[in-house]
Amino acid sequence: QLQLVESGGGLVQPGGSLRLSCAASGFSLDYYAIGWFRQAPGKEREGVSAISSTNSTTYYADSMKGQFTISRDSAKNTVYLQMNSLKPEDTAVYYCAARDAISGSSRLYDYWGQGTQVTVSS
Repeated sequence: QLQLVESGGGLVQPGGSLRLSCAASGFSLDYYAIGWFRQAPGKEREGVSAISSTNSTTYYADSMKGQFTISRDSAKNTVYLQMNSLKPEDTAVYYCAARDAISGSSRLYDYWGQGTQVTVSS
């Protein structure tokens, strides 16, 4: 059973930064494309970013290009999402997910973490 665990969420002031982590146990993330998604209250889940299993391809939602950066540390079996210049509208539960090939669509991902809350507020 593939298990993903997100961490790094919290309360941050507008303009601040957070780094989210997506860790796995019992299997190597290197065989999977990893996507980050978020869901705000009353809104549909939306794609944020994704990275291919070979790290050769990354995806960012248009509204998040230049603000978020996805990366992978194979030694730590972890994928990160660096979030800068955070705005109140970035407030959401952030999820990571895994599948065999990179995609920005949440419908295509097979394995999901439980999510981590990010709140941007002064």
